[in-house]
Amino acid sequence: MTKTLFTTSVTVDGGREGTAISADGNFTVDIAMPGTPRAKQMPEASNPEQLFAAGYAACFDSALQSVGKIERVSFDSKVTANVSLLMGEMHQYSLAVT
Repeated sequence: MTKTLFTTSVTVDGGREGTAISADGNFTVDIAMPGTPRAKQMPEASNPEQLFAAGYAACFDSALQSVGKIERVSFDSKVTANVSLLMGEMHQYSLAVT
């Protein structure tokens, strides 16, 4: 049986050209698509792929450290996630992570 350990919520207003705010208010980030006028006006804005990459890398690194603890091996690790937004021939979107 699966046990929920944690649930969080982030609300985005404005989609890929908007703002993301966590339910607890600890996380607020402006979102802008690369190359758009908004991105040029707000160079500090992030994009959804960066946010996905941050979450993916954090979770993967945490998993590595958990395995290290189980195996009683201590090590330093750093994970880089490269996230790509893809568009297929029929204009369907997907993500790729390396």
